[in-house]
Parts: sequence; C-alpha cells; structure tokens
Amino acid sequence: MRTAQTLAVFALIGAATVPALAFQETPELPGTMDVSRVSGGTYETDPSHTLVAWTVNHFGFNDYFGAFGDVDGTLTIDPANPDDAMVDVSIPIDSITVVSQGLHDHLLRAGKDGAEPDFFGPDAGMARFVSTDVDVAPSGTEAEITGNLTMNGVTRPVTIDARFTGAGTNPMSKVETVGFMGSATIMRSDFGIDFALPMVSDEVTLKISAAFEKR
Repeated sequence: MRTAQTLAVFALIGAATVPALAFQETPELPGTMDVSRVSGGTYETDPSHTLVAWTVNHFGFNDYFGAFGDVDGTLTIDPANPDDAMVDVSIPIDSITVVSQGLHDHLLRAGKDGAEPDFFGPDAGMARFVSTDVDVAPSGTEAEITGNLTMNGVTRPVTIDARFTGAGTNPMSKVETVGFMGSATIMRSDFGIDFALPMVSDEVTLKISAAFEKR
C-alpha cells in the first residue's frame, strides 16, 4: 500500500510538472533565415566562426578531412541588387588543422634537400578567393558564386554553391551578422600540389561555413 501511495504522489508531481515545462517559452535565436533582415553595406568575416573544411580520399579506403581557420575578408551586398555582391576572402594556409600532428607537420614541411615541398611547405602564405560573378536564385537564399582562387602561387577559376543560413544582431558583438554555407570542388594538381597522386585523391571537396559582421 505504501508503495502504491508513493507512486501516486510521483504521478501527481509529474502531472503538475509536465504542463509547466510544456508551456515554457523557447528562446528565440538571434539569427534567422530571413533575407529581409539583411541590410546593405560591407561586412567583414568573423574569423573565430568562419572556416573552410576540406576532404580528400585516402588510398581508396576512406575519406580524410581537415580545415583552415582565421579566414579574413569582406562581403559587400546590396539587397536590392543581390547579383552585384562581391566576396574577397583570404585563408592562411598555416592555419590548417588535422587531428594528426605528424600529418600537420608533413603538410607544412619544407622539401627534402632543397626540393619542392610535398604539399604546402613552411612558407605557404595565403589562399585568396575573389568573386567575379554572383548569380542569386529567385528564392534569394541560394547563389552560385564564381571567382578566382589563388593558392600556392597559382590562380584558377572556382565556383561556390552558397546557401544563406541566417541574419540578425549578434548578442555578443552587438553588430549585424549574416551567415552562409558553401561547397566547391577543386583539383589540387591545378595548384601544383600533386604529391601521392592518385593514391591521395586529386579531387578536394571544400565545405565553407562563413559568418560576416557589418562594419
């Protein structure tokens, strides 16, 4: 009997608690996928929250991935003329991040006995993407961004498929912020990085997560 009474008490507490929890208001996120919240002007990257992830295939066994950070650059946009948008971003190659310290060191290692590095080397500098054309879809939330990517001293055209992900005021910095996701594919041999081909794939898939803050 005592057990039954205890269970009944717990049931009453639960019945009283569930409605209270159910009616708690969910906090609204500062950024929402609403293009009307994007104001015109020039935005700068938020380097702490912008990154470029890359994926290559390793020996046909599995995919391996890493990322670049500390991306610096600008986005200039006019909501009335979205196709006139301009993107100019630079990515420090030495910001490359992988889970293996040995691989990290190899990617930035100088060539042996004065030879060319296998990958980027210790003086890799910056990779830079500058848009030449922006084609925004009728929805206003997707765009095809064509531009020139300069890396390892070589410039090649690259197209980024971009998707708008949110806009609003960042509660920490108190500035207007817009966010995007993007994807692109490049061939590393186009940029003079041909070590271990084809065992490590020539094709590199890029995934970009970018936050821009208004000046």
